[in-house]
Amino acid sequence: MTFRPLVSGVRLHDPSRPDRARPGLPKLVATDLDGTIVRSDDTVSERTTAALHAVRAYGIPVVGVTGRGPRLLDLSRRDLPAADFMVCAQGAHVVDLSNCPGDASEPLTLYATEMAGAVVGEVLAAIEEVTGPLSVLVEPAGAADNCLLGELHPSWRYGAAVHTCPRAEALAVPLLKAFLHSDRYDADELLALATAAVAPGTVELTQAGLGYVEVCPAGVTKAGGLAVVAGHLGVDAADVLVFGDMPNDLPMFSWAGWGRVAVANAHPRLLAVADEVTLSNDEDGVAVYLERLLAG
Repeated sequence: MTFRPLVSGVRLHDPSRPDRARPGLPKLVATDLDGTIVRSDDTVSERTTAALHAVRAYGIPVVGVTGRGPRLLDLSRRDLPAADFMVCAQGAHVVDLSNCPGDASEPLTLYATEMAGAVVGEVLAAIEEVTGPLSVLVEPAGAADNCLLGELHPSWRYGAAVHTCPRAEALAVPLLKAFLHSDRYDADELLALATAAVAPGTVELTQAGLGYVEVCPAGVTKAGGLAVVAGHLGVDAADVLVFGDMPNDLPMFSWAGWGRVAVANAHPRLLAVADEVTLSNDEDGVAVYLERLLAG
């Protein structure tokens, strides 16, 4: 079979692999937010918003799948107003927005989990034996005040949302995730070292483009969170189309079967496994892809 890009400027990876695209339309569309539909200026274009609303008009549910925790749900809903569901915190918290229009509405929680701060402490000790000292922030479960806890590093973009405190205090509560930064290693290097230092199954480790490695509860990935939504709707993974840009999107790219589309600005690891690559986030690549898809 000959593979053809859907839009000008879109290329398809590894033309020797079988075509994963199904005829017709997917039954579920899921997209990452930051770096995928959110542009470099932290905005989402009207074009992208319109394209995702058009998907819903076809009767296809839209899911936001993000590393942002539930403390940022209002922001996530603002960036993706078409979302019927939101998978937050890399999959640790999943909510149904379909019956609560408006930012003030309280969504139905479909799934929520956390990890003990003591577990994160043990993981940190194992990693720092290899990497040396790290800067650590944590996101408490149920962080109603929208604050992270821990050690604020100049590289963290959102300093106003951090309550600086000793590490022991930060690890004294149940956590959704932890963020680790090294002055010696970039995020990819730190992720590789951390993965080698931590026993498999202890936690999930990933990176989402912030210059930090993220530590999540064992078994928590975007694929798992998206599977919760798909199961709730009775949709098979083979009928799910996903968009993303960073290594934290790899699990859902492995899970989804209808199509896996990376934006042009994506991390090399995601570009390597994408079925197709659309234009960048700053060029409204997701919108361009969806417009052509819906046009038939």
